[in-house]
Amino acid sequence: MENKVICNCMHVTYSDVENALHSMTKFEDVEQEFNEVQSITHCSTGCGGCHDKIIDTISEIMSK
Repeated sequence: MENKVICNCMHVTYSDVENALHSMTKFEDVEQEFNEVQSITHCSTGCGGCHDKIIDTISEIMSK
């Protein structure tokens, strides 16, 4: 997967989200994981326009 920027405001990339997810011991649900990724990367705390892209990325990574 290309390491594209997902959150422009906070410059969070696909790899940043993936690394944040892999720091967790288990996956619960997408919305809970979003909250954890957000606390680690600060994604979707600027304009919020990337929220759906972050959720989609988390879902994709969780399904690997």
